[in-house]
Amino acid sequence: MDTALIWFRRDLRLADHAALFHALNAARRTRAVFVFDTDILDSLEDRTDRRVAFIWRGVAELKAALEARGGTLHVLHGSARREITALAARWGVDAVFAARDYEPFAGARDAAVAAVAATLAAQGRRLILVKDQVVFDTDEVLTGGGRPFQVFTPYKRAWLARLTPERYAAYAVEERLDRIQHEAPAPLPSLEALGFRAEALDTLRLIPGEAGARGLLGDFLGRMRGYRQQRDFPALKGPSYLSAHLRFGMVSIRELVRRALETGGAGGETWLSELIWREFYQMLLWHYPHTAEHAFQARFDAILWPDPPGHFEAWAEARTGYPIVDAAMRQLNTTGYMHNRLRMVAASFLVKDLHVDWRRGERYFARQLLDYDQAANVGGWQWSAGVGSDAQPWFRVFNPVRQSEKFDPDGRFIRRYLPELAAVPDRYVHAPWLLPAAAQAAGFSLGRDYPAPIVNHAAARAATLALFKAAAG
Repeated sequence: MDTALIWFRRDLRLADHAALFHALNAARRTRAVFVFDTDILDSLEDRTDRRVAFIWRGVAELKAALEARGGTLHVLHGSARREITALAARWGVDAVFAARDYEPFAGARDAAVAAVAATLAAQGRRLILVKDQVVFDTDEVLTGGGRPFQVFTPYKRAWLARLTPERYAAYAVEERLDRIQHEAPAPLPSLEALGFRAEALDTLRLIPGEAGARGLLGDFLGRMRGYRQQRDFPALKGPSYLSAHLRFGMVSIRELVRRALETGGAGGETWLSELIWREFYQMLLWHYPHTAEHAFQARFDAILWPDPPGHFEAWAEARTGYPIVDAAMRQLNTTGYMHNRLRMVAASFLVKDLHVDWRRGERYFARQLLDYDQAANVGGWQWSAGVGSDAQPWFRVFNPVRQSEKFDPDGRFIRRYLPELAAVPDRYVHAPWLLPAAAQAAGFSLGRDYPAPIVNHAAARAATLALFKAAAG
């Protein structure tokens, strides 16, 4: 093969890059492209979307890394399905290499690209999709009967049983980078040229790109052994904070698996389990794409959620009167990130205390999360709502006060994002409505400084159980 085109998408790095490795290995020379896809960007309502800024900086770093090796990254703005096929024709490439994606929209885009590429078959051009985002994809991990797993624990056992060093071995890209086409640097469109405002860059709390991922991973490796003990406490530095970098492929999943196995112990095993959960949700959405909008347990699609006026807005705007929920939502709204334990608490509260359809919450997270991954987000919301394939049982309802007392016992996280509760003693910071009136007058007043609870948890729980019982038959 003379010329290959590597199409970067959710894989903004050079190290351990499957599609790039195969392109460099197959062709005498390789050229690189990234498309800011208008089929995706035009649907975004917020012109200061953090994700676009995060990607833009990652693309800029990737472009600089290629140019340091004599090549460049051609950065285009338009419909990817048209831009890629047009570029392949214009450059006369033999094949386009890209990493396979598993989300419903991405699959449709790839099908469109493949259809156009088929019309070029007479000229010898092909679209070659390779596995890169996951260790096991599509139907590589199935039950003994050849069906998709629907419960995580047996899936995890089967996943681990199939895991061999070859599965997570790194692709040796570095030694083949001399096959990158040497050419003058290509221009990089500004965020404004893409239709987004530059101030989005100022809201980023993470350093994007491969270098940013490398720094976070190095920091986490020193803490991984304590991951199991610390991961559920939002005031502690427990997580890796790599979710956004993994989402956009600024770090390789194979490297993360290797690191978890090398560390071992309770921390490494627990973190590896979280990576397997990610693949479980990817597998489910690929096999059951309808679950992006419908409950996996179809009987629960019949629930008519009351959606009381103002409940969703109070939740989204951190005005529920339940501090752990409001602090979680304020963290999300101000940083684009929410601690994983709090994602479960906030999701459960919206559905089972406020009686709002889980899909509204899933869509809100989709707009706000920097690390938004459709499979993980849909899977997590269905788990919390009790309607998924391997979900928290529908009759189990998180008590937000108990969750707060258990995982933020001294209120450090709450006070970080709700400074209006700074004067509330630890004893009452989880349920400030219990603070005696005399103490309120001393520097805190419920209703003035912080809202009263929007619902009574016990009554809301009883109503939730009635809704589910009616649907469950």
